[in-house]
Amino acid sequence: MNRYDVVIVGGGPAGLGAAVTLGRARRDVLVVDAGAPRNARAAQVNSYLGREGIAPSELLEIGRTEVEQYGGSVRSGTVVAVDRVDAATLRVTLADGAAVEARRVLVATGVVDELPAIPGLSERWGRDVLHCAYCHAWEVRDKAVALIAGGAASLHQAQLWRQWTDRVTFFANDAVELDDTARAELAARGIAVVTGRVTGVEVIDDALSGIRVGGTVIGADAAVVFPLSAARGGLLVQLGLRTEEQLMDDQVVGATLAVDVMGATGVPGVWVAGNVRGHRAQAIDAAAQGGQTGAMINIDLVYEDVREAVALHPFTPELEREVAERVLGLPK
Repeated sequence: MNRYDVVIVGGGPAGLGAAVTLGRARRDVLVVDAGAPRNARAAQVNSYLGREGIAPSELLEIGRTEVEQYGGSVRSGTVVAVDRVDAATLRVTLADGAAVEARRVLVATGVVDELPAIPGLSERWGRDVLHCAYCHAWEVRDKAVALIAGGAASLHQAQLWRQWTDRVTFFANDAVELDDTARAELAARGIAVVTGRVTGVEVIDDALSGIRVGGTVIGADAAVVFPLSAARGGLLVQLGLRTEEQLMDDQVVGATLAVDVMGATGVPGVWVAGNVRGHRAQAIDAAAQGGQTGAMINIDLVYEDVREAVALHPFTPELEREVAERVLGLPK
């Protein structure tokens, strides 16, 4: 059975970022990618320094090439199980029955966005139904943007998107009650308010044209929602890890894994990186976090290498002299 220093589950920016760092640290790395990135339906990746506007698929292809450049391997597949063989080894099993062993496992499987149950909305997701202002607002600057509320957190979202356009409409969608303060803040910033439940979206020539509330359609060039972003939890649950609901103004906006700042979990040998531990991370944040976590995994492995070396080669003056002769080229 093939054995790696690290098996990375998930080949998005976080997983590939970690793989590059580990490859440069001369670790044997395997990335297993199921091929279902969160941003697959987006036309481009934005706010990514040096790769601004690149297609998501192209960014990942470049990342895979960089991983392989440092001796890492990238394999298509779905990981269905991670089992402990012994204190120092984990077995990773794929859906096709193949299995490999690893000293460490990094889970970078990301999140799944659950959209409001509004007819026609999901078909436009990633195109003109959006959620991240820093990812997509520039592309719809000065256009008519419909903010469809999912709860109190959407009020903050509306004020944020107002930075890019003065044509923001806040659709209360029976999801939030507007108190005097909220109404005053929206009006002061020139944000129109539409009450009533949103019942659908209108599309003309494969482009969003309006938001339907009952029998009325209000024109819009883009819609903004606040999806529930939940970590892909199958492996996490299997490993004994639990996600926690993330709240914003008492509105549940996500479910991710709480870990230490470096990505270590409570399960020995298992680490996490990317959206699975923080759904708000943009692509560049996930890549950076992957690199950081990869470095921490390498350090963890170094400490293990030291312990194993000391156990295998107990100290003696003779050993110290032998090492000095070999490394420094001293005469015997």
